[in-house]
Amino acid sequence: MRSGLDELQTKLADLRVTERSDDGQVTAIVGARGELISVEVSPAAFHDRDARALSRKITETVLRASTAATTATRELVAGYLPPGSPSVEFLRTHDFGALLGRADSALARGE
Repeated sequence: MRSGLDELQTKLADLRVTERSDDGQVTAIVGARGELISVEVSPAAFHDRDARALSRKITETVLRASTAATTATRELVAGYLPPGSPSVEFLRTHDFGALLGRADSALARGE
């Protein structure tokens, strides 16, 4: 199991998700946790000289990339853990209560 976790850790460290704006003027790359790695803006994006529109386009593209990274991370982790694992469920729901509830139950039983 340990070697599987080492492999998972390497895959997560290497995971990159790239999203482009609908017009292709903005490209965002994020890592497994949705952290922004880079943003590229095409010179064509500056022709309109609309800073607010460009700002919205960048924000939307980064958010789409982050959402896609969350999904990719969840799917990757799910392949290494048993079905129904609280860790996988936490990645899906972000519900700390459910994640910690199982640990609390085990502690109460003296496991």
